[in-house]
Amino acid sequence: MLSFFLNERMKRLFVLLLLVLSLFPSCNKQEELKIGVAVYDFNDSFISEVRKAIIACSENDIPVTIVDAGGRQQKQNEQIEQLIKEGYSVIIINSVDRTASGVLIDKCMQNDVPLVFINREPVKDDMAKWDEVYYVGARAEDSGRMAGELMASYWLTHPEADKNNDGVMQYVVIKGETGHQDTELRTEYFIETLLEKNIMLEKLHEDTGDWSRSGGYDAMSSFILHSGDRIEAVFANNDDMALGALEALQENGYFSSKGFVPVIGIDGTPAGKAALENGMLLGTVFNDAENQGRAAYNIAKMLAEGKKPTSENIGYDIIDNRYVWIPYRPLPGIILSR
Repeated sequence: MLSFFLNERMKRLFVLLLLVLSLFPSCNKQEELKIGVAVYDFNDSFISEVRKAIIACSENDIPVTIVDAGGRQQKQNEQIEQLIKEGYSVIIINSVDRTASGVLIDKCMQNDVPLVFINREPVKDDMAKWDEVYYVGARAEDSGRMAGELMASYWLTHPEADKNNDGVMQYVVIKGETGHQDTELRTEYFIETLLEKNIMLEKLHEDTGDWSRSGGYDAMSSFILHSGDRIEAVFANNDDMALGALEALQENGYFSSKGFVPVIGIDGTPAGKAALENGMLLGTVFNDAENQGRAAYNIAKMLAEGKKPTSENIGYDIIDNRYVWIPYRPLPGIILSR
């Protein structure tokens, strides 16, 4: 009889335990949560640093799967459709083409999958389509201003920079991807800042390097072929293109027999910082990949857990309920630091 009562009591305790556990569904579902990350190109040095930051955040937390579009928007569309089919809780997107973001938002909204865009900002009308869309990035105009200030500092304190003594800076620009907001704003505000410093300008050449080192090399090689020693300053929209430009300049005798040519980049990648330290790169503007990646992951984590992202729970200020802006920082090279 005693055995019977003990068994009945154990049964009731077991049922009670199951009932209590059912009140905490998040404990059961946590392991099912997963975050998809779709990036435009694994070969981009800056995006590689963003990926590292996201992966570091995901350790011992909600796991991530990262896919590479290889610079093709159609491929990215297909990847995002697959992530939705596979039940990913949230998707972080670094778009191939920012103008295609509206289609991606529509697709995710139809399937109730929140989105966090990073580094490539969708147009405002697309961002306003759904309150489960966020953006993490940096204000491109600030980087253009800082790059302009670095170049102006060199020009105004180094009379030898004006090779032909005409009082005019003859410059070239290597732009990023055509139509990308960072390409246009970085270039616009770089030039505007120099003009505000009362520096007279003459643009010799402008071409796209498509964010790549090889693109920067090709563009700079063409500039040298057509203008050679007339070039007094080089602005590249990112460090990879700036490093490609430096390679082309070195191959043509600059930084040795033909002297120094000031080259400015943007991003502050590890390779860019190395070029600062060895005196080749005049300056760059640090684009904080680590904090961009961390902020994007933190937002995605909150959304995956069914929580509303706030400045308090993600650790970064959220502007207008959907934007996180990570500030740039100028990095002068050794010549400007003397």
